[in-house]
Amino acid sequence: MYTELPFLQRFAAAHHDGFGAVEIQFPYDTPIEQIQQALAENNLRCVLINVPAGDLMEGGEGLAAVPGKTAEYAAAMVECLYYARALKVSCVNVLPGRCNDENKRVFYLDTFKKNLLKTAESLAPFGITTTFEAINTRDMPGFLISSGQQMLDIIAELNHPAIKAQFDIYHMALMGHNVCDFINLHAAKIGHIQFADIPKRGEPGSGTLDFPAIFRCIETSGYKGWVGAEYKPTRATSMTMQWKRDLAVNVALCS
Repeated sequence: MYTELPFLQRFAAAHHDGFGAVEIQFPYDTPIEQIQQALAENNLRCVLINVPAGDLMEGGEGLAAVPGKTAEYAAAMVECLYYARALKVSCVNVLPGRCNDENKRVFYLDTFKKNLLKTAESLAPFGITTTFEAINTRDMPGFLISSGQQMLDIIAELNHPAIKAQFDIYHMALMGHNVCDFINLHAAKIGHIQFADIPKRGEPGSGTLDFPAIFRCIETSGYKGWVGAEYKPTRATSMTMQWKRDLAVNVALCS
């Protein structure tokens, strides 16, 4: 969001539009001090960042689940911990990545779970929750985790109090989930929520989801975390805020 602006100018725009917090997908190309200054000048919190994901956004398999990239992932975690502590984030998200060979899926899942547990053990002493997310297989074919049940199974298996699901309403709705049912049933296992409308990932009201009902569900579910706007604006970002004026929710901006 606010991609029509240079990165460091997006903080002022978010503040102007009434956001109290932001999340940053990958902050690592910008010096920490510059981000800290932008946050302070605009009275914003940074609530979440992702662990570096290697070549994932360019169509590759990423880092977190690839058996041959454990050293690379460990180095990424060191960099992430440095940023996470300095920015005082609440959550760090781990992107599972892709598995392009179905015959190797079991090995990728095993590697991912080991890396996820190591990440949680590194971050928990600093009060940071480790999340991971399921992504729809239309946008990312071969993505390792693509359903809410898969997330629940991993959380149950690892049984670590600081590991929770990042529940992305857009991805899960595209995969056929009833998002309100999932949130109501599993709010305690969710560490962060993100949203966009379906089918084109635009702002609420640009597609078919009933966001008034979804936000009411979140508010009554017992969920304690932030809700992150992670949509692709159909116009300049500031012109897509009608949903925010209509719905009073605890929202962070995804930049």
